[in-house]
Amino acid sequence: MGELIMLFVGAALVNNFLLSRFLGICPFLGVTRELKSALSMGGAVTFVMLVTGLVVWPLQHYVLDPLGLGFLQTVAFILIIAVLVQLLEMFIRKMSPALYEAFGIYLPLITTNCAILGLALLVVGEGFTLAQTLIFALGSAAGYTLAMLMMAGIRQEMEFADVPQAFQGTAISLLIAGLMALAFLGFGGLNVA
Repeated sequence: MGELIMLFVGAALVNNFLLSRFLGICPFLGVTRELKSALSMGGAVTFVMLVTGLVVWPLQHYVLDPLGLGFLQTVAFILIIAVLVQLLEMFIRKMSPALYEAFGIYLPLITTNCAILGLALLVVGEGFTLAQTLIFALGSAAGYTLAMLMMAGIRQEMEFADVPQAFQGTAISLLIAGLMALAFLGFGGLNVA
């Protein structure tokens, strides 16, 4: 049980996909102008990460490896992610058109979100069990959502700050992201006993 807790904390904080591995940066900078859209994107990515983990693990262990088709791994994973995102996009369009509009181009871009593909490749590459895969996916998704919410909160506060002209827009966002990444590096020294 302790190993699974450490795996969750490690995935969420120490090896955060956005701030340590730098995967999934496009929505991180594009959707974090408002807390609601950041939370919604975090929820969408969480769903896709969890289902991707649930699908790619048995696919790799029961189909690709036994048939010697490991070289098709990346293509198969991208197809799975694309199907999941299409289903999610249809669901959000039907249930919340306003949220669908807020996501704009970033919802279809989850298909090519390297954080999700990175998760799929990491769980297979690390040789995780199915339970470890689910915990890793949940921790990674929690860390992704946490970073998105933190960035959105800071960016909303920055609207009221007197930011010099040269730093306004993308420049201050990248500076904030860099400082957040430095802060998350501190989690690397955690000793969970």
